[in-house]
Parts: sequence; C-alpha cells; structure tokens
Amino acid sequence: MRKHLTTKRKTGKIIPFIQNGEYYFKKGLSAYRRRDLYRAKKYLERAVHLNSQEPMFLCQLAVVLSELGEYQASNQLFLKIINELDPSMTECLYFIANNYAYLGLFREAMKYAEMYLEREPDGDFAEETEDLLELLSIENEDEYTLNNQDDLIVKQERAHNLLANGQFTEAIQLLETIIKDYPQFWSAYNNLALCYFYIGNVKKAQQMIAEVLEQNPGNLHALCNMLVFYYYLQEEKEVNHLIKKLETVYPFLMEHRYKLGATFALVERFDLAFKWLHNLYKMGFDGDSAFYYWLSYAAYYKGYQQLAETTWKKVLHLSPEKRGQEPWSSTFATKPQEMMRIQQWLNSENTSEILYGLYLVGKSLYKDELIKQTCFQQHLHSKSLIQSFANYIIFPTARIISNYVADSLSIVDVISKNNDVSNERMCVAWFSIFGKAAELEYDFSNHSAWAAATEYVWGKQNGEKTTQKAIAEKYGISVSTVKKYVKTVKSLLL
Repeated sequence: MRKHLTTKRKTGKIIPFIQNGEYYFKKGLSAYRRRDLYRAKKYLERAVHLNSQEPMFLCQLAVVLSELGEYQASNQLFLKIINELDPSMTECLYFIANNYAYLGLFREAMKYAEMYLEREPDGDFAEETEDLLELLSIENEDEYTLNNQDDLIVKQERAHNLLANGQFTEAIQLLETIIKDYPQFWSAYNNLALCYFYIGNVKKAQQMIAEVLEQNPGNLHALCNMLVFYYYLQEEKEVNHLIKKLETVYPFLMEHRYKLGATFALVERFDLAFKWLHNLYKMGFDGDSAFYYWLSYAAYYKGYQQLAETTWKKVLHLSPEKRGQEPWSSTFATKPQEMMRIQQWLNSENTSEILYGLYLVGKSLYKDELIKQTCFQQHLHSKSLIQSFANYIIFPTARIISNYVADSLSIVDVISKNNDVSNERMCVAWFSIFGKAAELEYDFSNHSAWAAATEYVWGKQNGEKTTQKAIAEKYGISVSTVKKYVKTVKSLLL
C-alpha cells in the first residue's frame, strides 16, 4: 500500500479519500451531542446512505428526526430496525410509542408501549413506558381516538398538501371529516382555522382556535394562530396580551421554534422573531423560502443589514417572484408596517429603545395616530426622562421641557443624515450614551461632535474599520474635536 501511494504521488494523481459510514456516523453523533440537530441529521443521513443495513446508524438518525419533529420519518426507521435489521433493539418500541403519541395516534402509541413492556418488563425504559401508558389512558378515555389510525395518517397528509397548494375548499371538507372522526386531533383544528382565515371567514377561524385552546390551553400552534388573527383584526390589546404570554415560551422542538419566530415576524415583533429565527439559523437550520424571508425582515429591523441581505439572497434563490419585496424596499413599506415598527420600539423595556421610538414618532407621517395609541400614552406618565421626550413630541415648543431633549433629537438627526437609515442600532446606542451624559449635565450643543463620536465608538464595538480622521471629514469637524468627544463617550460607557 505504501509503495502504491508513493507511485501515485510521483505521477501527480490525486487519490480520492472516500469516507465510510462509520466516519459520518461519528460526526453525526458529535453534532448531536452539541445539539446541532440539523448538522447531525445531515451526517447521519450520509452514514445511512453508505450503509443502510447498520441498525445503529438508522437508530441514531431516527432519534434526531424525532427531536426535529419529523415523527413519521423517525418511526419508519425504527420499524425497519425492529422488523428487518435487529429485533433485539427493543428500545425502538418505546421510541415508536412516543412518536405516535406526539402525532396524536394514541392507539398505535399504546400498542407499541405495551409491546415494549411485554418484551422488556424490567427494561431501561420500563418506568418511562408505564408513565406514557398512564398518560395515554387519560387522553383516551373515549374509544374514538383509538380507531382507524392508518386512515388518519393518510387523510392528514392529504389535507396538508391541499392547504399548501391553496385548495382551501377541498381542504376544509377533508379537515371537517377528520375532526368529526377524531375530535381531539388538534392539528386538524389548527389547519381548518387557517383555511377559514385564508378564505376570509375570520370569525369562524377564531371559533376553531378558541375551541382548541379551551380543551388544550397550551397548544402552541393554536396560540400563534390566534395572535395572527388578532393582529390582522387590529385588536391591539389582545395582541399585546398574547405576545407577553408567548414571549415567555421556550420551545424544545425545532418546528415550534420556527412557528414561534415566524408568528412574531408576521405580527411585526421582529425583535422576538429574530431571537428564534436566528437561533435556528446558527444551528444550521435548512429552512424554506418563508424561513429566510422572515429572518431577513427580522435581521433588517434589528439593524443587521448584512445578515438581512445574505438571507434575502436565499429567498430570491428559492422564490424569485419575491424580488421587490425586500424589507428595505420603500415600495413595500406600508402604513401598518411603519406604525407597527415604531410600536415595537415604544413597547420595549429598554429606555434607550423607547427614546428612539419616541424620536421615530416625531418623524412619522402618522404621528397624530401614534400619539393616540396606548403604547405612546403610557410614556406620558413614565419616569422623568422618557416623560420629557414624550411631552416634547406633543409640545415641541413648550418652555418647561429642557433644551437637552431637543439637542438629543437633533444629534440623532445628524447621525441619520450621515448614515444609512437601517443603522437604527447606532441611534439607540446614542440614546444610551445620552442617558448617562444627561445625568452628569453635559453640554449637548455640539451636535456633530456627539454624533461623530457615537458613530466612531459604536463602529469600533461592531468591528467597523474606520479612523478618527475619516469620521472627522465625514462630519465636517476637526480630528481633535472627534478625539475629545470619543474620549468622553468611552468614559460614559465604562
């Protein structure tokens, strides 16, 4: 072998280094232990492709698929192991039972749970299986949920395809049949509610979701759908109440994180949307067009322009017809979007973000409408700094309001004038600096100097390559002035 390799090197030929299934299995296992589930899935699928008869490869892939919410695909692998490859791997029966329980197929879940206990009465998962059976017995006090489970799987898949293809009338008919036969199959209720919503029957859609939440209060899909309905009906009080409830949720399953992130994006709470969608993105989530669409919007409104542009390229690759719908496209910005974006800042718990929101109110064409809303009115009775800004927006000429409020807003004007409008985080950073400087009664009359120093310090903190000389030229002031104010800003941030 050594001689053969030497000969190959002399002739300049490249010997392909072909990895076997064991190599990819180990990489998949390592990714799984890091909780990088999508990378683990990728490697394990490669391992199974190279050796489809190795039960351990299939078992580990099935476990990953289950954690990703792909229960049917997971069970196909577990069943192949137990029926064809290695009947002694009885733990597969327990995993199959769990997957069927998640799918709402309780008869099948009970069958495999009982099968596991019959074969392994003292097995590693005996206690967990007994707990599962106890839970299933509670869920299935009525026999209707235990019949015709194979038929439900077929109907569920068909209904999903009809909904995805926009065939709402056909989907409604099928989903109503499913609900009649399986009154506790909540997924069908949620999908039926969406169908009614899409055809304009919002009242019926809300009734369907309310029915789910009455019997299954923690159903995440139902809560998310209800939030979307409230949002489109402009029921602000209900929207805010439900957002507060959902922002405390921490989903374990990837599909639930996606659902939560996409829902927050739909209602234009891009701060919360970014939390979950970016979390999936960092984990290597291989999303569809809608995933990248909402991630791009969330990134843009959080001030991450580069990430927004990168993910938008993926949107156009998957759905070219969305060209022109970029979050930074002025032709796509509508009144509700602008107002909701400002409301997001006003509803923040961070003082700097609230002050930036108040600044935006003063600049908005919909200023009068925004001032009337609760998200603005609450700040008229807030702590002194926020209250001063809110009052200034309404009464900009009032003598009782300190000059530093007007100076602070003018400094944001200078920052915005010299930068891309998407650099909102730089403006928020200024209000953070201002809050500390105001306590020390600094003079804010040199607007350009404060703006230049803010951009320089903020840029350095975010990895920007710039110099004080370049900033001085940009803002039309001396380098010594920039240096002086940069020193002040840095001292305030310590």
